[in-house]
Amino acid sequence: MTVTGVRASARIVARADGRGGTALPVLDGEGPLALRRTRSAGPEAKVMVVGAMSGPLGGDRFTVTARAEQGSRLHIGSAAATLALPGQAKGEARYDVLLHVAGDAELCWLPEQLISAHGSDLRITTRAELEAGARLVLREEQVLGRAGEQPGRLTSRLTVRIAGRTVLDQELACGPGATGGWDGPAVLAGHRAVGQLIVVRPEFAQRPVRAQVLGECAALVPLTGPAALVSAVAPDALRLRRLMDEVLTQLGCGERP
Repeated sequence: MTVTGVRASARIVARADGRGGTALPVLDGEGPLALRRTRSAGPEAKVMVVGAMSGPLGGDRFTVTARAEQGSRLHIGSAAATLALPGQAKGEARYDVLLHVAGDAELCWLPEQLISAHGSDLRITTRAELEAGARLVLREEQVLGRAGEQPGRLTSRLTVRIAGRTVLDQELACGPGATGGWDGPAVLAGHRAVGQLIVVRPEFAQRPVRAQVLGECAALVPLTGPAALVSAVAPDALRLRRLMDEVLTQLGCGERP
């Protein structure tokens, strides 16, 4: 018997409601990608991705697409960490995230950590397309293995384009079979948690952030265009999250209740 992985997708569209708030004309998730609108303050709509099944497992294909239309404010989080696991189906699992932000709109993509369990093989791609004047807060955190466990193979690619111009396109491969000295001093240096934070603000075009080292294993740098990038590694997920929260507050875009 041939075992195939699960195919699942989720779609979110946010639109200004004409009364100072944000409506969600499209909120459609299936299988393991259940979506729930939660209570939020102010003009934003807040959506949680609720994992209804284990995964992604080997052979699974997950896709999340979110669009923030003109004048809308959309905040997307997840109810729990995503755990990549080995499955009965052979081959690599994929998790694709596609974000589109119109001018004068804001999208916050702030999921919980992705944990690469031993024996898993996952490729995750995140692509953000922004029009001129759009705002974005995007956080990705990966944890290599559970407590006392060796990681699976994890390949992560992050691409951000603003007004048709690529400002960031980076890929990191970790775990068994990955090349490039991923666990050496030039990459993770033995750490098991790694994160990236992208903040896009129109005002950064005139007042770019100042490049700075954040502690021993993190850095904040301006990008070409109105954007800033934080890259960090840490011994564990808790210390990585603390650092990311501190930087979000420093940049004036901490999570709102």
